[in-house]
Amino acid sequence: MGAVDEVKPGVWHWQARHPDWKPGEDWGELVSSYAIEDDRRLLLFDPLALPSEFDDRAALRETTIVLTCPWHRRDAVELADRLSATLYVPPPDEGDPDPVPGIVFRAGDRLPVGVEAFHGFEPNDLVLWVESRRAVVAGDTFMDGGEGLHLHREWPGPGVTVEETAARLRPLLDLPVELVLPTHAEPADRAALERALAL
Repeated sequence: MGAVDEVKPGVWHWQARHPDWKPGEDWGELVSSYAIEDDRRLLLFDPLALPSEFDDRAALRETTIVLTCPWHRRDAVELADRLSATLYVPPPDEGDPDPVPGIVFRAGDRLPVGVEAFHGFEPNDLVLWVESRRAVVAGDTFMDGGEGLHLHREWPGPGVTVEETAARLRPLLDLPVELVLPTHAEPADRAALERALAL
C-alpha cells in the first residue's frame, strides 16, 4: 500500500494493489480509495486496504462507506461490520448471486451524507458529487492510462456511446467542482474534468 496523502484539508487518498489484478489487464495494478472527513462524519469511497490511522478517526465519527459500483466491493463489507458503518451501494448486476449487502441507491439520488449520484458509463457505475468538498468521486467511468484523465473508452455501457456518457455528465461542469477523485487514476483538478468531457 502506498502512502496516505491529504489532497486538501479533510480529503485523503491512498492506493493499494487490487487483489484480482493480473498482468494484461487494461487497468493498473494499483487502485485508489478515498476518505472525506469533517468534525462529525467520515466517508469512505471504494475502500481497499484501509490505513490503520482511519480506525481512530472512524471511532470518533459517524462512518459511512459509499461504493461507486457494486463490483468495487473490495473491503467494504468487512469494514462496514468492523466500523459499524452504513454501506451505500449501487444496484447489483442482473443475476448477481452475491450482491453487496447495503442500502441501494441510483443515479439521481441524494444520500443523507451529502452525496449526489450521477449516471456513469453504466446504470450502476455512478459518479458522485460531494458538495461539502467540491469533489467528484468516480469509479470506472474515468481512467488515466498515461494520457491524462479521460472517459473509459473500452467499457461503454450497453447501447451507450462515450459521447452519450460525456453528454450526461456535462451537468457536473455547472457545479463548483475543484477535485476529481477517480479509482483508476490519481486525484485531478477541474481542468482535467473539463478536458475529459470535451468530446
